[in-house]
Amino acid sequence: QVHLVESGGGLVQAGGSLRLSCAASGRTFSSYVMAWFRQAPGKEREFVADISWGGTSTYYADSVKGRFTISRDNSKNTVYLQMNSLKPEDTAVYYCAAGRKHTLVVAPYDYWGQGTQVTVSS
Repeated sequence: QVHLVESGGGLVQAGGSLRLSCAASGRTFSSYVMAWFRQAPGKEREFVADISWGGTSTYYADSVKGRFTISRDNSKNTVYLQMNSLKPEDTAVYYCAAGRKHTLVVAPYDYWGQGTQVTVSS
């Protein structure tokens, strides 16, 4: 069982930065692929980025590539999402998720956090 809690969301102007954190409980954190998804009002939840168990492999959605960076610290059971050059279209609830393999699809992820709101004003 893994319990995930996101933090770090907020209101920021376009061009600004935010750093999201996702703290995980459980001793098996390092065995999971960790991912960030987001969901804007009226839209489906979409993949943002993920990171392999050891942190050596990352994957990004085209919409955030070059602006967002995912990282993890297994000693702290935490995964991060550094978001730079934010745009109004990045406004969404951001969720972290834990799964057994890299995938862009929502369903295979086993555990989800409650989400944190990110709002980017123009």
